[in-house]
Amino acid sequence: MPSQTNKQNLKIVADNRKASFLYEILEKYEAGISLYGPEIKSIKSGKVNLSDGYVAIKNGEALLLNVHISPYEKASRENKDPLRTRVLLLHKNEILRLYGKIKEKNLTVVPLKMYLKGGRAKVEIGLAKGKKLYDKRASVKEKEHKREVERAVRNKG
Repeated sequence: MPSQTNKQNLKIVADNRKASFLYEILEKYEAGISLYGPEIKSIKSGKVNLSDGYVAIKNGEALLLNVHISPYEKASRENKDPLRTRVLLLHKNEILRLYGKIKEKNLTVVPLKMYLKGGRAKVEIGLAKGKKLYDKRASVKEKEHKREVERAVRNKG
């Protein structure tokens, strides 16, 4: 089931802007993350990098790979590896659905946003299809056109 994120009580900690440029996002899901204590403190202080992250499904579990959560300074002994593999908390039917789409249609799953919702860290993941070079150029051209229109409207008024 695609995620229904409401705007209340959300504090966006990290955003993966690179994903929307490199991929066409087909579906979005909200997932919890299995974390240790110092990691959640680093997330709350905003020390997260999602840009190279991706999701793999192994042994019926969704795993978040290559996401960098910086070590918390005040917990030197309890800190884990910043790039360690983290388990995503999804329903079994969501995991099976993602796995089927990944295998069938040659798609990938990437993290889009990490946010705090009700004191818990959540990650929004997207089922994505890679863009071709001409698609990337078209999206850049569209973005520039949108800026020019906004600039013209602003200067006119």
